Amino acid sequence: MSALDSLEGLRGIHQDLIALSEDRLPKVERLWVELEARIEDFRRLLDKVSKNDASRQTLSSGTITIDDLKYSVNDEFKESAVQLAEVLDLDEIESARILLGAQEEAVLLDRSVLATGVIHFHENRQFLLECLRLALKESTNPDRDEGIRNVLRHLIALILETHDGPARNGSLYTRKCASAMEAVEKWLLGLAERVQSAIILEQTSTPEHQEILDFEQISLAKQHESLAAIITYLVKANYTSVEDFHKLLDDHLPKLDRWTYLVVHYVPPILAFVSQYGSPEGGGGLQEARSLHTKIMENRELRPWPLRNLQAAMTCWWIAEYSGWYLDQPAGSPVQRTDPEAEARERSESFIRALADGAFECTLSISSQVTPDVWFDPVKGELMQLLLGDAPTLAPEMSLTSPYFPDLILEHFQSFADAFITNMPDTLRRLKTDEDDQRRRIYSNVHTGMQNNISEHDLHLERFFIIVSYAFEHRIEAAQSFWSDPDSNLYGFLQWASRRQSTPRAGAFCDMLRAISEGEECATLAHRFLLDESTTTPARLRRSGSLNWAQIFNELGFYTAKLRDHSVAALPTSNYSGKPKIDEIDEHESALMLECYLRLTSHLCSQSSVVRSWLLAHPTFHVVEIFIFLCNSTIPFRLRACVFMALEALLTDKTDETGTTIWVCLDQWVSARFSSPQGLSKSVKISNTPARAEEFMHKTIGTTFEECSAFVGLLVALVTPTPENASLNDALPFPEQLGSAYRMAGIEPYVNFILGKVFAERTRDVEDPIQLRILRWKCLDFFATCLSTFNEDLVIIANTSTLSVDKAMSTSSLLAYTRLHPFARVMEWAFNERVLAALFASAHQDITEVGNATADSPLVLTLLRSIDVMNLIMDLQSTYLDIVRPLLKLQSTGQSQPVLNPSLASFEDSVATNLSIIVDLGLYVGAGYQELAISSLKLLGKLSSSRKLNAQSISGPGQRLNANRLIAAMEKDNEINRITRSLVSEMRFDPRELAQGAEAPGYSIKSAVLDFLNSCLGAISDRPTIAHLLLGFSCNSDALDVDPGGMFAKGMSLFHAIVRLTIEYPDGDAESILPLGVQIRQKGLQVLKTLFCSQLSSIYTLSELRSQDFLSSLILAEKSFDLSTRWNGRRLTDPEFMFTDSAYTLRQYLRRRCSLLEYACMEVRLVAKEGAPSLKTKLLSTLLGVITTPDGEQLTSLTIFDLLGFTELELPTYMQRPDLNYFAAVDFNISDGSATGPEENLHNLKIVQELVALRHNELRKAGQLQDPADQHRLLTEAQEIQLYYIGDNNRHSLLFARSEALKAWVELMTLTMETCELDQGSKTALILQALQIILPKLDRVSPDDADEAIEIARLIQALMNQLDFTSSSLDKGRAGDVANDRLFQVFRTSLRAIHAATGNATFRETLYSICYRYLTGVAEASGGPTLRRHNTLTLKAAGERLIDIICDDGYNGEGTCRVSALLLLDAVLAMAEKENSKYVIEALVRTNFIVVLVGNIQSIPPELGEAGAREVPLLLAYYDAMLSLLLRISQSKLGAAQVMNAGLFQAVRASELFAIDPDIGLDIDNPDALKKYYGLLLSVVRVITSVVLSRGPQNDQTIDQARIFLAENRAGIVAIFKRQAKIGGVLAGDTGRDLDELVEFYVLLITMTGFLDFEERRDTQGLAKSYT
Repeated sequence: MSALDSLEGLRGIHQDLIALSEDRLPKVERLWVELEARIEDFRRLLDKVSKNDASRQTLSSGTITIDDLKYSVNDEFKESAVQLAEVLDLDEIESARILLGAQEEAVLLDRSVLATGVIHFHENRQFLLECLRLALKESTNPDRDEGIRNVLRHLIALILETHDGPARNGSLYTRKCASAMEAVEKWLLGLAERVQSAIILEQTSTPEHQEILDFEQISLAKQHESLAAIITYLVKANYTSVEDFHKLLDDHLPKLDRWTYLVVHYVPPILAFVSQYGSPEGGGGLQEARSLHTKIMENRELRPWPLRNLQAAMTCWWIAEYSGWYLDQPAGSPVQRTDPEAEARERSESFIRALADGAFECTLSISSQVTPDVWFDPVKGELMQLLLGDAPTLAPEMSLTSPYFPDLILEHFQSFADAFITNMPDTLRRLKTDEDDQRRRIYSNVHTGMQNNISEHDLHLERFFIIVSYAFEHRIEAAQSFWSDPDSNLYGFLQWASRRQSTPRAGAFCDMLRAISEGEECATLAHRFLLDESTTTPARLRRSGSLNWAQIFNELGFYTAKLRDHSVAALPTSNYSGKPKIDEIDEHESALMLECYLRLTSHLCSQSSVVRSWLLAHPTFHVVEIFIFLCNSTIPFRLRACVFMALEALLTDKTDETGTTIWVCLDQWVSARFSSPQGLSKSVKISNTPARAEEFMHKTIGTTFEECSAFVGLLVALVTPTPENASLNDALPFPEQLGSAYRMAGIEPYVNFILGKVFAERTRDVEDPIQLRILRWKCLDFFATCLSTFNEDLVIIANTSTLSVDKAMSTSSLLAYTRLHPFARVMEWAFNERVLAALFASAHQDITEVGNATADSPLVLTLLRSIDVMNLIMDLQSTYLDIVRPLLKLQSTGQSQPVLNPSLASFEDSVATNLSIIVDLGLYVGAGYQELAISSLKLLGKLSSSRKLNAQSISGPGQRLNANRLIAAMEKDNEINRITRSLVSEMRFDPRELAQGAEAPGYSIKSAVLDFLNSCLGAISDRPTIAHLLLGFSCNSDALDVDPGGMFAKGMSLFHAIVRLTIEYPDGDAESILPLGVQIRQKGLQVLKTLFCSQLSSIYTLSELRSQDFLSSLILAEKSFDLSTRWNGRRLTDPEFMFTDSAYTLRQYLRRRCSLLEYACMEVRLVAKEGAPSLKTKLLSTLLGVITTPDGEQLTSLTIFDLLGFTELELPTYMQRPDLNYFAAVDFNISDGSATGPEENLHNLKIVQELVALRHNELRKAGQLQDPADQHRLLTEAQEIQLYYIGDNNRHSLLFARSEALKAWVELMTLTMETCELDQGSKTALILQALQIILPKLDRVSPDDADEAIEIARLIQALMNQLDFTSSSLDKGRAGDVANDRLFQVFRTSLRAIHAATGNATFRETLYSICYRYLTGVAEASGGPTLRRHNTLTLKAAGERLIDIICDDGYNGEGTCRVSALLLLDAVLAMAEKENSKYVIEALVRTNFIVVLVGNIQSIPPELGEAGAREVPLLLAYYDAMLSLLLRISQSKLGAAQVMNAGLFQAVRASELFAIDPDIGLDIDNPDALKKYYGLLLSVVRVITSVVLSRGPQNDQTIDQARIFLAENRAGIVAIFKRQAKIGGVLAGDTGRDLDELVEFYVLLITMTGFLDFEERRDTQGLAKSYT
């Protein structure tokens, strides 16, 4: 196994373990096997051998042995191995082994081998540690299945060697982990010293060196973190001993002297040891615990640690757990001669002393800094600033904490909080008592004027509340322990803590209550908790009561009432900037306390529908009015922000009523028209006009980040549709007449404020990066919500459907909807330069910061939302510019100030000036976030498909000449290789994706990458695009090239990754074909198909695919299938098949089969063009199912005939539409042909759903659905109609896909027969085999499957044309008889098919050609009369209707169909003539067809004169076939008589063909007009001559008619003779052959009629009469 494969295997195990921990791993068997195979790696994980002389000497010898293989190494490799050994302090031979495995990976990473070796070492070590951590975690997870836990315990026992070895081996492994942590600390210290030394010496390092240095620091920190977690789980799983805790206390913790993130990594092991050996519920005994207690107490006094605060915190953690031993001391306790009460007092005093040393500050600091406030909660920040004071903080390096580590710490802090509450209630009460006493003394000093004695009071209890808050926040199951039992200690703690609260304590308690009330259940329980004692007594009389809703209402009411009479402008913005002084204490009017109340209210409203309903329906506390009135004053900005957030929380799962109420109140407040709520005096009077007040309020709100952010968040909630309207989006998200009393109705001022003021201007002034990202994210959320909730389909439906949209939709009219919806104004702002600048600034972020952020961070979410907005603008700009904007111009009142930049014709114009977005999007794909990657690829696909952006740009330094704009931008900063490598890594196949399904991140990104490439290549195929660049090609202005040193030439490009993916990705598992694999392979093949079919790239693509034997690999990967095959779990015979993803799976499979066949066609053409016999032989062998590998092995695969197996699938050709009642009047046909995709006439299912919803609304508004039974029937009917259209779409798509695949197979078979060189016998056998397979398909084909029938018939025609009927394979004998029977079956089947093809002329024409070829072939062969008699009998058996059909086509068929019909009749007559049968002639007479044919002669000149140049050849071909048929008819006496009786000579005379000047010919648009004229004359003369000959010289009537013909055309005939004899200087030119034959027939006709003698006699008789 190579090093790269080993690392990939570890990645896979790591992914499986993560999936197992998240309950996403469907099958665990593979994981067990892979883990067991790595047992030795886990054992040797911590056994790092340092560099040594022995290994260096072995390396210097030039020959080393690695994995039992000997290698000879050169000096360069030796030097690199030594350097790697120095960097890693690693054994030289091990360094050499790493370097050997890093060779290939170095090319993939574009790094040096040395740098790659460093990366590989650390990644291998980190993945092993993480896998071990996850295995240990799941083995101790009580929620995990016991069987899985047992397997994991067994594997861990094997790793620790405790399964068959002593139990102390677990303890030894734990100590090795602790030593490894120390080694990592020293390593990191060494790296820091190297960096510092370089700075001092002003040494510069290469970018790669700096990158590797940064990577080492990050990786080592994560390894340190993993080791700490492993120790924690080892302790928890009882693999350790108490001596390990002693060793940690003695040897490790006292050495920590700097407060860094490395110190924090020790916290979980400390807490785990404390719980394991200090708690009665752990694995230790009381004696061990007392011994540890003695040591910990002595160490605190006698051996203090450098980090005194950490020692104090550890002391508190220990005492809280240790005190549990003395809650219920049983009789016979082993502890003798002790005073329990004295020890309890001592423990309490020790705990208080530890608090004085900063224990809670340390614990709180750890809690806050491992869970940084990335969303900037100002209220929480205020509390933290108050409670932490000067506590030491961690450096920004703490951002390196892995996501799991905070959970690990806070999980143990939960245990600590529980232990402290349960085991030390007296100490907890003492904290509150001491703080209350301190506050009373402070108050007393104030009232007595003793200002010199003012002191600060402790806030230990508040800190503990916040510690609890951090420990239980976002951990709903753990928080339920507070509410599960009202008699529990935790619930009692809440009741006790809620009483007699000071301002900071109330704030801390509110935060704690907020943290433990997440989720509907917990929030509702917290609401019930707050309902206790909820009387409405004044707040001043309830100071000693519990915190409850009544107190919150009273405080808010008191503050609101105070605003009525007094200005609170003097109220400080922040009451606490450190420990509180008495002159700053005003509990009732404290903004901080009110902020905490509002924050708690907001949280409970957002979590519980019960709370929202209760608050909105409260009889006395009118929450919306109170909140709005609070804003209607000069209050601290943060308090107003909290009000906005509380209003936003009330809109969670909002109803129309709630939204309308808040909109109206908010708009009145903004316009200074808001009245005071009930129970309060008159409102504050403002003299400003509404417009001025609105502008003033907007400016006021926009001055601070907190207010801006909260107000924008409120507006996002207000413009979000209600759940009832979210599906159709036909309602305005605000009252239709909002603001109409003083301005134009609508929310345009709010849109202007958010986009014009906040997003475009305010964000430029925000300096704090977190605040900037949050503000941008909320503005972009508003931006995207306004765009995405506009339903453009309503306009389409209104213009194309009979449905009354105005009556059906929720808004009063479609015009009002279009005019008032924020979509129009937002789109107008989208073309504003300032907004666009802010939008592109939001989308441009440092990729390193993006990679280090979390998926739910403001940075990533802002990026994602900015890209979403760009995607929406690209999708909707045509709707706005072409429909909405012109409509609004017609309705314009002139009140709106235009903000759109008229110079921007489209969004692409703004992108053209911000082309760095192209590079950014490419980098974001590899940032590691699935949703961001998919959105980036969608936008990149839309931009790269724009012809405007793909226009050529001016070349610059370092850019390729004449490259288009996007390519130039991508190449400008040399990021193309980085982007490409990230895409290549995403395209690697991972078998775990199949198990995880469509939700697998790897699958989603693969699919998005392929969609992007297909979109870009499909939109612009004639010029280089960024898709070509990313695939590995070098792009010039109009051509592609391959860089000899590039990734394409090395076989490591994205193109090669797609090739590998297309081959390796499986279609499914043993049970079913799955949509995942089929879709990925189809999309990959589609990319390759576009490349090999394009002249731009085919030369490189085809040669590269052939070099990889791509066709053989594809065919080997193909599977045969039949009706028993399961498609995504369903068979084709399943009644639900057409309505599920199973139909989609089959469709994608057929499309992929089509792509494979098309590629095979390209290969056949290319091989035929090159003419290489060996390639032809190999290709033919591959198509016939024998594939020869490069090493000579022959593999069996599907043959070209097996690849046709899809035609055996019986697909429905029709679906029964359900009977409609409620929807009978709805015209669903407007959805036809409006869906996207290669298939035509698919139904747009979104339009169908919207029509259903509109009709539902229409009936509901008309009062026709008042009966629940009617409602139920309507919903059932709606479901049926939607299922019908889903099934019909799938049916049509499947038929289309099968038809396309059949076309490709027919083309491949035809090309194979035409180009592959085979001996005649083999070729005949192959043709006969093909006919045997496809002929039954023609027999079974349905008249509705016209396309498939035509393709099968065309193939049969091509095969018949390739067949040599004179081949020895068709000679008499058993084989010949079988072959002849098969050919005869072709003829018979074709005749039957002609009857079924009455509605398709193309199909009939092909069948005519098949029959014609068969009859002419039989005539060529030496077959006996039996074969011919069979043909005649078959023709008779087909019925008279057959001749009628052929004659109809021969007379008025379309295009070449009538020519084919006439040729077939000619062949049939020839067959009948040889069999002496009059059947055909009699049938033609019966149908009067001979008369028709003869009559057509007279229309030849006028038809040719009227025909255009393109129509002339077809007309001439028709006349040639018609006259040929007449010639065949006239060669028999019966036929000649019928032709004569049909008026042959009369038709010729009427045509005046022979009266035309033979030197000029017919007046037709053809360069060979004269030659065509002679050809026509010749054909007619042949018919005349044949009639004369067939009738014989004894038929005077015929002879007389012929003589008259000659006499009438004497001049023309003489001219022909002269022209042929070249008399008079007239040259025959290229008409000589026809002219000679024409003269010969004239001579024959003259001779047969005795024309000259007749003329001489007539002249003599005439002369005699004249003398007489």
